[in-house]
Amino acid sequence: MTRDTLIAVVDDDESVRDALPGLLRALGFVALDYGSASAFLDSPDLDRVSCILLDIAMPDMSGPELLRELRRRGHDVPVVFITALEDAMIRARILEEGAVECLFKPFSQAALLTALNRALQHE
Repeated sequence: MTRDTLIAVVDDDESVRDALPGLLRALGFVALDYGSASAFLDSPDLDRVSCILLDIAMPDMSGPELLRELRRRGHDVPVVFITALEDAMIRARILEEGAVECLFKPFSQAALLTALNRALQHE
């Protein structure tokens, strides 16, 4: 894993988009944030992203729907879901759909790094 990899944060929660990219940058990553699935899909950086930190529940397109759309378009980028909905069944379902990990908010820096390491090893 290199520390110049691009991590996309896709979350409709502004507080997450304010905090998480800064933490990622402090850890040595390059990070961009998007407020919706459609904003990410329309991004010119779509093909440069090494990993996506993706919220499950968003208004225009859910995280799982975005994951399916990315796969349909041929993008096999690793995805780590982040969610405030701590539900073991949801976690199991999205892992079955191909996510690398699912972190429940609030999550620790150590949990985030572990998930990113796993995701970037898949890349």
